[in-house]
Amino acid sequence: MSKLPIVVAIPTKNEAENIAAAVGSVIDHFEAVVVVDSDSTDDTRRIAAGLGADIVPYDWDGKYPKKKQWCLDNVRPEMPWLLFLDGDETPSAELIAELRQIFSRPVEVAAFDIPLGYWFAGKRLRHGYTIVKRALLDRNRCHFPVLGDLDAPGMGEQEGHYQPVAESVRSLRSPIEHEDLDPVRTWFDRHNRYADWEAWLELHPEVREEIRLAKTRQGQLFHKAPFKPLVSFGYAYLYKRGFLDGRAGLDYALAMSFYRWQIGLKTREGRRARSG
Repeated sequence: MSKLPIVVAIPTKNEAENIAAAVGSVIDHFEAVVVVDSDSTDDTRRIAAGLGADIVPYDWDGKYPKKKQWCLDNVRPEMPWLLFLDGDETPSAELIAELRQIFSRPVEVAAFDIPLGYWFAGKRLRHGYTIVKRALLDRNRCHFPVLGDLDAPGMGEQEGHYQPVAESVRSLRSPIEHEDLDPVRTWFDRHNRYADWEAWLELHPEVREEIRLAKTRQGQLFHKAPFKPLVSFGYAYLYKRGFLDGRAGLDYALAMSFYRWQIGLKTREGRRARSG
């Protein structure tokens, strides 16, 4: 079976727990698999290389472009199509089959939005979590926006919570599976950093507006909602029927509500520091 004419780019830093599954899921199906690693101190590079991935070191210079745009500019640039996977993500068999059908003929759109199958507390969420990632891009017709958030804490080399800009987009049916095998504390550590970035945006409305316009429609609507911790819980647990996912659905809804609460608390702290 021929390989898909797509390079898979996997940005990593200390993903030894997950990287074998990520690389193993794509190495036989895609033309190239490249792990773009930010100086991991664990066995990420050794494991990925042992499974056949190419390893490209990445060292952020503190400016734009950030890591994903750098990948678009530099990782196997002779191949137009690039699929971004996180180190804890794998494309489903159904997605690979869907991509084979699409790429059996000329592709007209510039990007594809792919649903994310999210795992939390060891269980695949079927109801409370719905999001898509603009993860498959024609690098010649897509780019990540340059925003004024370089002074913001929390994200560093990563682009923030917004989508790349594309000339045209099509939605796919089949998911990328996101299953982080690290302990749950890493989820809270990561979202604690994200909350720093989100709170900084609340204190810099001109940058927040730039990023709002680059978010998904769902993200734009949520941005306007009052009482975000309660709205977040009600949306995930009740409106999206997260209660059908059992304890994991409740845990996830509470965790996301806590994340929104953190953002609000840190924002209020920042405003007090400014006024003082």
